[in-house]
Amino acid sequence: MATDTTDLGVALDIDGRLTEVERTVDVLLNVSPVNAAEAWTDFERSDFAVAPTLRLRPLEFDPDLVRRDLFDLRVEDVEDPALHTLLRAKRDELARIVTALEDRDTSRFVYGSLQLYGGVSEALSASAEHLLRTIPHQAPSTESVTAGAFAEAARAEFERYRENHPDFPVAYEVRADVAELMVSFGRLLIPEAAAIRADRVDPLLHHEVGTHVVTYQNGARQPLRLLTIGLPGYDETQEGLAVLAEYLTGGLDPRRLRVLAARVVAIERLLDGAGFLDIFEGLRADHSIPARTAWSIAIRAVVGGGSVKDAIYLRGIVRLLDALAEGLDLEVLLVGKLSLDHVPLVQDLLDRGVLHPPWIRPRWLDVPGAQERLERLRSGLAVTDLYEGETTA
Repeated sequence: MATDTTDLGVALDIDGRLTEVERTVDVLLNVSPVNAAEAWTDFERSDFAVAPTLRLRPLEFDPDLVRRDLFDLRVEDVEDPALHTLLRAKRDELARIVTALEDRDTSRFVYGSLQLYGGVSEALSASAEHLLRTIPHQAPSTESVTAGAFAEAARAEFERYRENHPDFPVAYEVRADVAELMVSFGRLLIPEAAAIRADRVDPLLHHEVGTHVVTYQNGARQPLRLLTIGLPGYDETQEGLAVLAEYLTGGLDPRRLRVLAARVVAIERLLDGAGFLDIFEGLRADHSIPARTAWSIAIRAVVGGGSVKDAIYLRGIVRLLDALAEGLDLEVLLVGKLSLDHVPLVQDLLDRGVLHPPWIRPRWLDVPGAQERLERLRSGLAVTDLYEGETTA
């Protein structure tokens, strides 16, 4: 079914306005502690006995005005079924985001987080426990790079993409007000206090630049601007794709798999009522997670009053492995930021010429051994098969 030009114009106008709303609310920065480095120092000085106080930046938007803008949009005027479904779902998701951000630092925040990211199923919990039980504890790495060194490596990675695509922007910055590496609206943000494992630099570049930045830039070349900031529920699939990039390039090492599993365990404990110290100590005592890593996992779980977002990394790769075994063509996930749930709608828009094929191909698909690894995944591997070393059980 062709899309009427007038209908497409109405849809793209609403799409643009929804995109601007998401840029206004900036969910990533608004749930990132601004004092993480200082909080870690204080926590370490207390001999890990006093829970940290995490500070979030003030909201720079009025929640009531944003909600009014959202529901003033006449999504019902979009007649194209695929576009109507995507725009309506995105409007509703943004309304939930606004409410969740308004509820930061209250007991209500965790319920908003559950609405946005979902909980932990028994199957996901079992996979996480299996990974933690069977992957031997690794001694902490003593080699690390500074934020400045990582920024230089990131600049070189951006330049590699620019060799074949000169219009690919170089967009990164080192900042004191972020706690973790993140990509916000196509820009790589590097914590000023970061000390990044030297052997994680390349996998992280494929994760952050090769997946999050590349899909942002591919989305920026689409008529539908929501593909830059993400169709509804895109986070899980986007993080699953980024973890896949690590695996295909040989960078999904035992420590990383244990961290992804430990994040699920931390969220389970959060939902069972555990506080920061219980989560932190449980990760160390039950799963031999190093103190600095347990700190990072725990603050990500309790920030804002309780966030379940970190379960999406393991859940995302689990769902992506299932989809690959069922014959998923990865190219559809590269047109922008979207969920596996919306692949049929996006494919329909591609088939009708409303959307275009991806502008740029991520480098992680072409590193030596990547295609062979991808073919093994297509044969039907589980997430617990991604660990290829010796086991403890």
